[in-house]
Amino acid sequence: MQKSLKNSLYLGLAVLSLGAATVVSTSADAASKAKVSSDVTMKTDATTRNVEATGKNALYSKPGTVKGAKRVASKSTMKKLANSSKSGDYFRAYRVAKTNKGLVYYKVVTMDGKYRGYIYGGKDTSVFAGGITSASTTTKATMPTRTTGFHLTNAKKNGLWTAPKNTQYKAKSVSLYGANSSDTFTVSDAQTKTREGSLYYYVTDNQNKSIAGWIYVGKGYQDASTKTLGGLSVNAAEPDATNDNSVTVVYRTNGAQVGSAKFITTDSTAKAGKAVGTMVNTAKETLDKFAANSVPAGYQLTTDKVSTTNATFGNSLYVDVTAAATSKVSLNVEKVNNGSYSISSPLTTGSLNASEASVTLNAAGIAALSGTKGQVIGDKLATIAAGFSKTFEGTKTYYTTDGTAVHYQFTFTPANFEIDNRNAAFGDTLKASFVATLVPNAATSTSTNNSWIA
Repeated sequence: MQKSLKNSLYLGLAVLSLGAATVVSTSADAASKAKVSSDVTMKTDATTRNVEATGKNALYSKPGTVKGAKRVASKSTMKKLANSSKSGDYFRAYRVAKTNKGLVYYKVVTMDGKYRGYIYGGKDTSVFAGGITSASTTTKATMPTRTTGFHLTNAKKNGLWTAPKNTQYKAKSVSLYGANSSDTFTVSDAQTKTREGSLYYYVTDNQNKSIAGWIYVGKGYQDASTKTLGGLSVNAAEPDATNDNSVTVVYRTNGAQVGSAKFITTDSTAKAGKAVGTMVNTAKETLDKFAANSVPAGYQLTTDKVSTTNATFGNSLYVDVTAAATSKVSLNVEKVNNGSYSISSPLTTGSLNASEASVTLNAAGIAALSGTKGQVIGDKLATIAAGFSKTFEGTKTYYTTDGTAVHYQFTFTPANFEIDNRNAAFGDTLKASFVATLVPNAATSTSTNNSWIA
């Protein structure tokens, strides 16, 4: 009996000891577990809270070290978002939490709303660190040379936005209620989406100032010949084509179709079967002008003017074209005259880099470079040669051994140009030769980057 009692006492002490140890262990775990000491909405300007993932930390439903936190996006996923080329994968930070361990967590959401949760942000609430870093979702872009007189090309495809799409959280489309297809818009700002590189303009409806926003414009306004750029056009939007208001212009070579274009008039009296005559489209072009301006790339008209005498609405106008080609010009030095000057690395005969001289060719000369593919240029060589100035200034300054500044001046001989290229055909590279002569003083001209130079 005593032995049994003794064993019972030992067993009871053992259980008591185990229980005490368990209580101590549980209390230690509870004390070491992080708790949220504050979690508040951020009040700073929303545009200053655009961030991107660094890929160093995962995203959680609660601050990561807090009990019950579940992983929303793995570290691997966050790394993919960090290296993404899409603006939708940027984040907006909107709450900041601190734990009793001094750790900072930001609640963030992707611009497209796909991911939302808390991410480690360092130990200082004044900066973004750890799993996120500040992001510039757009960069300032160059304003177009033309800023007024634009129309919306297709509002259903490219409308206005409160910010370039996905560069700000909840950027939304702007209502165009009250806008007409004839309304003109003015550009007042330009930005490029940092990740995609796409260009946006901020435009305002001149007829209704309350209609304003950002619109995608592709590469933007390049030159006076640009008709459309993304969501904008230099011409008013055309009405939908019908048999009553349109003519299909069919371009053909030796009977084979090589392209087509649709002429749509704005004249309300147009009707299927009616002669087009002098009716115009939204760009104020008559049918013959439209047909001449819409020739497919790489082709040219076989005649100087398109005949539209028998053209009627609802039918086709056939226009004959031929394959075209445009020649380029290579610049060459045929002789170098350094006179009494001694410089290091003087020019030598042979190919001349376009950056060495401000070589130009007038509009008539440039136009004469284009013609029927394979046809000998012939008489047009004289027009091209006449398009050059007789002398060109070099753009690089050289220094003689005694420190005197000098530069090259280039002399062009039209007669030599015609002889050198007498057998050339359209599409061939033409050779323009110059005599280079060193003259006093530093260069004052800047180089030109012309598309006609090979």
